[in-house]
Amino acid sequence: MSTDVGRETLTRPIRSPSKRYVGALLAALAGIAVWLFFYYRQLSNGLIVTHLADWGSAGGVPWGMYIGAFIWWVGIAHGGIILSAAVRLLGMDTYQPVARMAELLTIAALSCAGLYILIHVGRPDRLVTSVLPAWPWRVQWSPLVWDVTVITAYFVLTATYLLLTIRYDIHRLRDRLPDTFEPLYKALMVGYSEKEDKIVERMVWWLAFAIIIMAPLLLHGGVIPWLFSLLPSMAGWHGGVQGPSFLSIALTSAVSGIIIIAAAFRYTYDWEELIPDQVFYGLSKWLGFFALIFLWLQLQQVMTGIFAAPTTLQHATEVKLSTPAYWVAIGLVGLGLAYIFASALKASLFSIPRIVAVSFAILGGTLVEKTLFVVEGLQHAHFQLYDGVPGNYVPSPVELSSILGAVGIVVAFFLVVSKVIPVVELHAIQDHHDDAEPTEVSD
Repeated sequence: MSTDVGRETLTRPIRSPSKRYVGALLAALAGIAVWLFFYYRQLSNGLIVTHLADWGSAGGVPWGMYIGAFIWWVGIAHGGIILSAAVRLLGMDTYQPVARMAELLTIAALSCAGLYILIHVGRPDRLVTSVLPAWPWRVQWSPLVWDVTVITAYFVLTATYLLLTIRYDIHRLRDRLPDTFEPLYKALMVGYSEKEDKIVERMVWWLAFAIIIMAPLLLHGGVIPWLFSLLPSMAGWHGGVQGPSFLSIALTSAVSGIIIIAAAFRYTYDWEELIPDQVFYGLSKWLGFFALIFLWLQLQQVMTGIFAAPTTLQHATEVKLSTPAYWVAIGLVGLGLAYIFASALKASLFSIPRIVAVSFAILGGTLVEKTLFVVEGLQHAHFQLYDGVPGNYVPSPVELSSILGAVGIVVAFFLVVSKVIPVVELHAIQDHHDDAEPTEVSD
C-alpha cells in the first residue's frame, strides 16, 4: 500500500457518512435517549427509583450497579491507555493500528466513569456544592473525592498524550480533512512546527513510561482497589489481592473493548489492510493471558475464603459461591479463555467475528463480577446492620438503562471523533504498510 493510498484509506471515515454509520449513530442516540428517560425519573423522584436502600434500615445496599459500573469503566480506561503506552514504550508495532483507538477508549470510558459518580450522588449540584469545596481538606479521607481526583488526573494525562500525537497527523493530512472543522484544527495546531516532532516523540515516550508506572502502582492497581481492600470491616473487600485482581479485570475488559471497536471500524470501512488479521490474533492472545490471570486471582480469593478463613470471610465467600450470577460471570470469562486457547492450538478455529463475540461475553462477565463484588461486600460486613432482615439487591431498570446509555455515549463518541480526526495514527501506515503486505493467520 503506497503512502497516498494509505492516507486515503486512513481518512475514509471522515469524508462521507455511510448507511452503517448513520444506523450506528441512531442506535447510539436511541440508547442514550432510553437512559435519559429513566434518569429524568431519578431526578424527579430521587434515588428511591433505583431500589438502593438506606444501608441497614431497609435491608438493602446503598451501592449497586452504579458503583460496579463505575469501577468497570475506570478499569477499561486504565487498561486502554496501558495498551497504547505499551505499544509506544515497548515497540509493539503490530498493535500500532489500534493504539489511538485505545487512547480514545480511555477518554470515553473515563467520561462514563465520571458520569456514574454524577448520577450516583443523586442531585448533580452536589458535586459543585459538596465535593469540590471540600476537596482541599477531604481528599485524604473521602473515597468520593479520591475517585474524582484520580479520574481528573488520568483524564488530563490521557488528553495530553492524545493531543501530542494528533498534531503530527493533522499537519500531514490537513488537505484531506474537512474545512468545516478548520477552527478546531487551527486551535489544535497552535505553535506547531515540524521541528517539534522529535521533541514530542520523546515527550510521548516519557508520558507512556509514566502511565506504565502509575497504572499498576497508583491507579487501577492502587487507588481504586485501596478504597475497598483497606476496609477490614468488609470481609468481601478486604485483602491485598484486590489490587492485582482489579488490574487484571481492567486489562481483560480493555482488550475486549479494543477488539470490538477495531473490528467495527474494519468492517464498516473495509480496513482489512489497515487493521490486518494478525492484529486481532495477537490481541486475542493477550486477552487470553489477562483472562487467565483474572480467573487465577478469583481462585486465590475463593481458596483463602473457604479454607480456615475467619468466620465473616468464610461466610462472604460461601454466599458468593452460592450466587448464580457469580458463576455466570466466571463462566463467560472461562468459555472465552477456552476458545482463545483452542484457537491458539489450531489457528483455523480463529475468526474475527468469533473473537468479537468472545469479547462481548467477557465484558459482560467482568461487569457482573464487579457489581457483585460491590454488593456482596456491603451485604456481608463484620458488623450487624440488618437486625435479622436479610439484605437483597436486584438491579433496577433505572440502573440497567444507565449501562445502555453509557455504551451509547461511547459509541456516539467514536462516531463523532471519527469524523474529525483519524482514529488510526499515520505512523501505522508509514511504519507498516510501505514495506510489506500483511500476512494471513494460518496453522
